[in-house]
Amino acid sequence: MTRPDASRTDPWSSGQVTVTRTGEDPRRWWGLVVIALAQLMVVLDATIVNIALPSAQQDLGMSDANRQWVITAYTLAFGGLLLLGGRIADLVGRKRTFMIGLVGFAAASALGGAATGSGMLFAARALQGVFAAVLAPSALSLLTTTFTDPKERGKAFGIYGALAGSGSAIGFIVGGLLTEYLNWRWCLYVNVPIAVIAFFGALVLLHDRPGHAGARLDVPGVLLGCGGLVAIVYGFSEAQPRGWSDPLVLTLLFGGVVLLTAFVWWQSRAPMPLLPLHIVKDRNRAGCFLTMGLAVIGMFGLFLFMTYYLQVVLAYSPVRTGLAFLPMTAAIIVGSTQISARLMNRVAPRMLMVPGMVLAASGMVILTQMTVDSSYTTEILPALLLMGLGMGLTFMPVFSTATAGVAPQDSGVTSATVNTSQQVGGSIGTALLNTIATTSSTAYITAHLANPAQKALVVKEGVVHGYTVAIWWAAGIMLLAGLIAGLMVTAKPPRHQAPAADAPARTATA
Repeated sequence: MTRPDASRTDPWSSGQVTVTRTGEDPRRWWGLVVIALAQLMVVLDATIVNIALPSAQQDLGMSDANRQWVITAYTLAFGGLLLLGGRIADLVGRKRTFMIGLVGFAAASALGGAATGSGMLFAARALQGVFAAVLAPSALSLLTTTFTDPKERGKAFGIYGALAGSGSAIGFIVGGLLTEYLNWRWCLYVNVPIAVIAFFGALVLLHDRPGHAGARLDVPGVLLGCGGLVAIVYGFSEAQPRGWSDPLVLTLLFGGVVLLTAFVWWQSRAPMPLLPLHIVKDRNRAGCFLTMGLAVIGMFGLFLFMTYYLQVVLAYSPVRTGLAFLPMTAAIIVGSTQISARLMNRVAPRMLMVPGMVLAASGMVILTQMTVDSSYTTEILPALLLMGLGMGLTFMPVFSTATAGVAPQDSGVTSATVNTSQQVGGSIGTALLNTIATTSSTAYITAHLANPAQKALVVKEGVVHGYTVAIWWAAGIMLLAGLIAGLMVTAKPPRHQAPAADAPARTATA
């Protein structure tokens, strides 16, 4: 029998909340399964098509210059529209936008799987990103409002953080299996049954308050913010074939900075801003946003280079390549659920985030020593384990700390900002590090190609050299993330946090 609701102080919010005693409502954990399933689908879809990309390129006749848009169309739409998706979740209601996002994502996935040309596939991937931008912040907001008890919240965020961190690696495994044994199209079709299960689960298990119908969307903020992000990421992408000094690249990068500056200016004056600046001005949240963005730059770069290294240099099959990432996935889960979740209520978040980034950077440094004939067991595997453990230690406290103490009307946009930093970091990391790797490879091959008979070996060595140079940059970026976490994230453990004395009393049913 469920006990009556009780009003008590919630250390994760800024005032009083009325909560149903969730300790006697087991359905909330099934609701967590639904939320986690949807989040896993969104995250793994950023990488699941990587291994399938060569087959899709050959089947649809894509050029080498255009094939990147299969990845970039998704991450650009996802990262660029997440702030809008978070605000829509606040206005319309999280459960409603969660279910709309599931339906739209499934439809876009089916469209991409049935693509008859490259343009159709690019459009479907962009459409996936649009609905993912609605789905992801709704999922995190529902998680935030469902689990209000600090102890249970730690466990829930541990599971969520593990899926958010390992979803990309899981995408490589699933992509390898589907590509090798079925068809590249199934890397998109697989989302349909997952979305259907999550939809009916949400219909039965999830609950939420109605949205704020009287509010309005910040259209100028959408145009300025999304336009700035798209320009910067597109500029990084074009730097690879055109060069950093190309007028178009410089125009895109400069224009993106100008648009984002205008976005910040407008948000301080807009009557209903897309991103209320008080969310970003909070020192702990700003530190979490920066840490997440920088960490994912290195993580996405690792996935890109290791996939090509294993398949092209070491001649692994798609399935074997996917399985090679499995130890890293396991390390992420262990770091998130068995270490971070257990220590989150006892130690300050930065005491997990800083060591996590140092471990991840150490794994990167090990990878800089790889050659054209490195051993997976003795040289690659230890690096992947360190990377996974470090990211697992970092993801859980980042997600939890960034969304702590947020008013209900801002929970959606705050969740969206966390995901935005993740997706934009991934987009920038893929474009930026790939440009660094390609430039370094070209310079190495030009300098060492003296004997035409050794061209094949020199080219392979040049490719690996480019990867290692880019990985050095990724290691430095991860150390910078650890430094930012150590200096900016000063929050205490949740059990030691006191509610704000001047916070207005609020009543909400979780």
